[in-house]
Amino acid sequence: MRRITRIATVGIASAALALSATACGGKKSSDASSSPSESGQKSAAIAYDIGGRGDQSFNDAAYAGLKKAETDLKVKTAEAEPTDGEGEADKVQRLTELARKGNNPVIGVGFAYAPAIKKVAPKFPNTTFGIIDDTSVTGPNIANLVFNEEQGSYLAGVAAAKASKTGTVGFIGGVEVPLIKKFEAGFTQGVKDTNPNAKVLSAYLTQPPNFDGFAKPDLGKAAALGQLDAGGADVVYAAAGLAGSGAIEAASSKGKWAIGVDSDQYNQAGLAKYKDSILTSVTKDVEDSVFNLIKSVEDGKPTTGEIRYGLDKGGVGLADSNPKYKEMADVVAAVEKAKADIIAKKITVKTAP
Repeated sequence: MRRITRIATVGIASAALALSATACGGKKSSDASSSPSESGQKSAAIAYDIGGRGDQSFNDAAYAGLKKAETDLKVKTAEAEPTDGEGEADKVQRLTELARKGNNPVIGVGFAYAPAIKKVAPKFPNTTFGIIDDTSVTGPNIANLVFNEEQGSYLAGVAAAKASKTGTVGFIGGVEVPLIKKFEAGFTQGVKDTNPNAKVLSAYLTQPPNFDGFAKPDLGKAAALGQLDAGGADVVYAAAGLAGSGAIEAASSKGKWAIGVDSDQYNQAGLAKYKDSILTSVTKDVEDSVFNLIKSVEDGKPTTGEIRYGLDKGGVGLADSNPKYKEMADVVAAVEKAKADIIAKKITVKTAP
């Protein structure tokens, strides 16, 4: 698999996490190999969000979809990673390069790619552009891959409220943007609907335009330690990309529960040292969303417009990989009931706190 650029390794608070992120490598100039169009092979590409591949979360889920397409559809693939402190012009250049090299589709992983896709997509009308977690930019060749994160987060809130012994749980958002506030809203509602007397501590690591809250595990670790120590929380849910791994490390160090996000983080190799503390994870089927878009292009029927993945179709959910979670019969029963009620529309989950 060819990679276009790579992100500089971010600092991580533990050796295990450092090894995981270092696998992404350092900054590198654009790949000078022949383009897919020159080789005659079909190709698909993704441009990663802040944190890059190796975040054990959002970006890795997108990579899994690209890898599945490479294996199942026999397409050539390309990847492009962000650089530290980059601006919109950098994203425009990255997407333009991927499209010029004949990749189709070209998928931007994360809402930050919206302005760039708005500029680049009209210049390549025969190329399908996908964007994950954004509906603000539309066009005849744009596919908006979006999720009902609030629904999965509601289930996490139910699990947290049932598993908590102190009655206090924590939410950590990477950056205070509308997307992450959906996670907070669903989580808080799930907690309060399960235990009206429960306390939810909420914190955001950074404010836009500073997006370090998605990339720096030390920020996630510090915030989680504050909620666990001073706040008295015994369950912490972080929706913060790579920074969330720091929150997981903190919960593990204190013998408390962490709830993962986007991927089933219990099964992420880079978090194996802390897996026993990962009660569950709110999952988003980013993998299938990427694969399905690539397949639609390969089938000659590119999907465009809004493509929404919700709880009803398994687009979001709550992982049960940790055996300790499965042993909590009351937690599992409460989560399953909440899931059924949301699907039956007996529960409407808020999208803002």
